[in-house]
Amino acid sequence: MAKKSVASLQTGSKRLSKAIKMVKSPKTGAYTFVESIMDPSKVKDFLSKK
Repeated sequence: MAKKSVASLQTGSKRLSKAIKMVKSPKTGAYTFVESIMDPSKVKDFLSKK
């Protein structure tokens, strides 16, 4: 399960988005959150990776 944050970040002339993905640990079964700030066009690729 993953979700994209609603607010987009802007730095100067470059537009960025923050994506948050929930990842399950195979060892413990606990969930952790992986955050990344990237170009909006790369968000779908980031969320689709396991």
